[in-house]
Amino acid sequence: MISPNKAPVSLAEQFENAEQQMEADLLGMWLFLVTEVLLFSGAFLGFAIYYQEFNHAFAAASRELHWILAGVNTAILLTSGLTVALAEQTALELNRRTTIGLLALTIGLGALFLGLKGYEYYSEFQDGLIPFLGLTFEYTGPHPLKAALFYDFYFTLTGLHALHMLIGLSVLAVILVLCVRWRDPARVARQVRIAGLYWAFVDIVWVVVYTSLYLAGR
Repeated sequence: MISPNKAPVSLAEQFENAEQQMEADLLGMWLFLVTEVLLFSGAFLGFAIYYQEFNHAFAAASRELHWILAGVNTAILLTSGLTVALAEQTALELNRRTTIGLLALTIGLGALFLGLKGYEYYSEFQDGLIPFLGLTFEYTGPHPLKAALFYDFYFTLTGLHALHMLIGLSVLAVILVLCVRWRDPARVARQVRIAGLYWAFVDIVWVVVYTSLYLAGR
């Protein structure tokens, strides 16, 4: 007998029960996240090696970043992690309206994060802190060549993170549409849980980015 406050089971034919299906879904996402960890860990390892080598130059370059704005963005992203976790619970409880609201709020917070990050990029462009794309690098601090290497890491890591956020927001938007239609509540609940796992990974990566890059010189 199905519990009245839980989503009815929607089994694909290759699975014997709901637990097996969920375990397979989560295993697939965990395997994908392992590949993502390898991607980011390589970049972070390179940054750590060069930070040890050029400590003073990297610290000075880090102080040019907008760490307060990035701190606000950190709070926004962590809040979005909470809202997607709550959406997972409300989807499981068949609370369609609240799930829609929480997913929409998560997407809105993610879009706000990217908007503020875009403003930060624009500010850095105006300050001449982009050492590629044929632009003139106008950094006036010590060791400009070493500082340019810091900004290469900065734009690579934050750019990769922004790309992963765009992917996550696209997935959440699709799930939001499915939630509005509400044709298969069990499938929606399962998808929200898997997407929430990916979003938690995005949150963790950003915390590492913030502490490594923005706080390196403070």
